[in-house]
Amino acid sequence: MGNSKKIRIAIDGFSSTGKSTIAKQLAKKLSYIYVDTGAMYRAVTWYAMQHNFIDNDSFNSKQLINDLDKIALKFKWNEKLGYATIYLNKVNVEKEIRSLAVSKLVSKVSTISEVRKKLVAQQKKMGKNRGVVMDGRDIGTVVFKDAELKLFMTASANKRALRRYKELLDSGDDVSYDAILKNVEYRDYIDSTRDDSPLIKAENAIEFDNSNMSLEEQFDRIYNLALNVINK
Repeated sequence: MGNSKKIRIAIDGFSSTGKSTIAKQLAKKLSYIYVDTGAMYRAVTWYAMQHNFIDNDSFNSKQLINDLDKIALKFKWNEKLGYATIYLNKVNVEKEIRSLAVSKLVSKVSTISEVRKKLVAQQKKMGKNRGVVMDGRDIGTVVFKDAELKLFMTASANKRALRRYKELLDSGDDVSYDAILKNVEYRDYIDSTRDDSPLIKAENAIEFDNSNMSLEEQFDRIYNLALNVINK
């Protein structure tokens, strides 16, 4: 990359659109820092589950809010995987947070303003020196309103459910496609209608529908978009 300027790349979009995959690839190719904000919300959800603050039927958000100071999140580089994994209070929870059980509850936790405030402050800190690729739901609209490149990822609910289904099967989880599809549609609804930082496309974001696109094609197009901005 030589002496070219460093930028902030914000990748927002619906669940299971492959935001994390593309963000990881991009960060690696550009030698940028990758921050998976979804993992941060999932880790807070996992903490709430472990402390019985939340389950499928109830959610004691007050208890979680009271415990926010006890939640320390950190990303540590994993040489074997080639990207940073998340630690919750010094414990690696990367595998635990990817379960369908966490997926079912993370959107509820994400609606809590106090949770968002804490995590957004951390995310802003992580990106202040530029040279970062961050993906989530509100990166281009809240975390980095002035990001030099903003992408908004979308794909049909069926395609996204199928991707997630294969992902979970590959990691050994016993799941049904119908349950995943329901979860994808439910999360779309919650993410798009919450009061605090709903999922919306930033005004100057480039919309990217990858329903019928190969990973290679998608990466090439997005990498070129990034290079255009960097070399301006």
